[in-house]
Amino acid sequence: MINLKKFRTAKGVSQATVAKELGISRQTYNNYELGKRQADYETLLKLAEYFETTVEELITDRQKNAPDPITALTDRYDNIFPVKLKRFPMLGEIACGEPIFASEDRENFVMADMDIRADFCLRAKGDSMVGARINDGDIVFIRQMPIVDNGEIAAVIINDEATLKRVYYYPEKAKLILSPENPKYEPFVYIGDELDHVRILGQAVYFMSAL
Repeated sequence: MINLKKFRTAKGVSQATVAKELGISRQTYNNYELGKRQADYETLLKLAEYFETTVEELITDRQKNAPDPITALTDRYDNIFPVKLKRFPMLGEIACGEPIFASEDRENFVMADMDIRADFCLRAKGDSMVGARINDGDIVFIRQMPIVDNGEIAAVIINDEATLKRVYYYPEKAKLILSPENPKYEPFVYIGDELDHVRILGQAVYFMSAL
C-alpha cells in the first residue's frame, strides 16, 4: 500500500517500530509498503489506529491493478459490508475493581464504528464487571453525562480516581450504590456528605473486546 510509507514517514517511525507495534515481522510490513502483500482487514484497522487515520485513507493510493481486499469481500458476499470509522479519544484506564486514576491523555485515539454515540473511551482494568461481559483490557466507550438511570453502567470519579460500576442512586435517602458484576466484590456505598466526592463521568454505551 503506497500510503503506508507516507503515513510512516510523517509519523517519523521506522518499519521495525511499526512492525513491532502490530506484532508482525519487519519483512511482512515491508511487503505491505511495497504492495507485495495485502494486509487483511484486521491489520488495516490496526494500521489506521496507529497512524491516526482511516482505512480508506490508507488504501486510497493503492496501485490501480492491486486488488482491494475489502471491496473484493463486500462485492462477493451480501452479508459483509465495510464499517465507517471515526476516532474516539482514549482518556486512560478505568478500574473494574478498586478505583484507579484515569489519566486524560488526549493524544491517544481508538478507531471504531462511527455509529457509536460516545464522547471518549477508557480501557477497562480488572475483573469486577465480567458479569456484564466487560473484561480486563476491553475498551469501554462513554457518553458523557452527569447522571444515569438506575441500573446503567457508568464511569464514576471518586476522589479523582475512576471506576466502572452499575449505578443505583436514591436521592430521597442521599444514597449512591456502585455495584460490581462479579460476586467476588462488594458494592461501594456512599451516603450523605460522601456524595460530594463522587461524580458520574458518563454512561457506558459500548465496549470492544479482543478475540
